[in-house]
Amino acid sequence: MNVENTKAQMRKGVLEYCILSILNGKDKYASEILATLKDAKMLVVEGTIYPLLTRLKNAGLLNYRWEESTSGPPRKYYTLTETGKVFLKELDSTWDELRNATNVVTNTKNNA
Repeated sequence: MNVENTKAQMRKGVLEYCILSILNGKDKYASEILATLKDAKMLVVEGTIYPLLTRLKNAGLLNYRWEESTSGPPRKYYTLTETGKVFLKELDSTWDELRNATNVVTNTKNNA
């Protein structure tokens, strides 16, 4: 079994949640989202994020708008929809439960 594959799957599993959290309260364009993920050591490539942003938009969780840029072509800024905000609140709750359960299991295992 390859540990790198497992690590990649773990990151992939929380990527949607991370993107929605990044957009909570502030509109961002894809490069800003990627930079935030990179700063958090969540290594994601552009080829992964664009289809995910499209899927989140098609699900009604995100909207976008085009804005002119002084340093290049127009930028597509993503924002959470009201549905996206409700969805994120549900994920926040689920994440807290999952994190707590994982901590109980891994701490118990480490103390045995």
